[in-house]
Amino acid sequence: MKSYYRVMLGKKSIFAETCFNEGFIGADFEINQDLSNDLPENWRDFNAKFRNIYLSNHPGKTNVGAGLACGFLWTVSKGIKIGDTVLCPDGFGAYHVGLVTGNYQYVPGSILPHRRSVRWENKHIQREQMSDALKNSTGSIGTLSNISSYAAEIESLIAGEYKSPITSTDPNIEDPSEFALEIILKIFWLKTGNKLILVKSLIFMKKMVNSLASSINLTLVLWIFWQSKKISRNFLSLS
Repeated sequence: MKSYYRVMLGKKSIFAETCFNEGFIGADFEINQDLSNDLPENWRDFNAKFRNIYLSNHPGKTNVGAGLACGFLWTVSKGIKIGDTVLCPDGFGAYHVGLVTGNYQYVPGSILPHRRSVRWENKHIQREQMSDALKNSTGSIGTLSNISSYAAEIESLIAGEYKSPITSTDPNIEDPSEFALEIILKIFWLKTGNKLILVKSLIFMKKMVNSLASSINLTLVLWIFWQSKKISRNFLSLS
């Protein structure tokens, strides 16, 4: 069965661009040896062998920390299967979607030397489009997290079937978030009469509308923005 993983490409996604350009994911953990012949089927066997090696390179770490690190390394190198999907953050709020295409390979002297080849799809998932549960799972601490329980949502996002978090009971409104955005921008236009403010606010307002919780209805959204003098002052300062 296909699995889904969130994989960090270096601390704070520092190596993400290189991985996207060169087609791979990887890990390091300062285990400086080829693991090709040391990847058993069971991660516990791998941990038993490499925990002490990890601790010798990281004397300040605990046994628990060493176990987690070795577990992450085994999963990247062995646990993830060819055909599995990986979501990797770019550090700017989006996740690149990749399909794992190759087995483990060791590239000594390079960043993230324990690697798997990946075919990056021309798909990006914005974090703001995710459900709260998926956000929490993809935002978990560590190099890797298994997010397979959200397979249906992930596939929906990949297919571009993102549903607006703002709803309306009016059947004549096809896209409530777009409708709310249009009304909000008209409000700013009436308040300021300044086209520059309108243009500069477009992207920002779109993000704010789409990031509101699904429980907030359209009327409340419009009321919030209409009442918000603070937001009006902020946009006036852009002119």
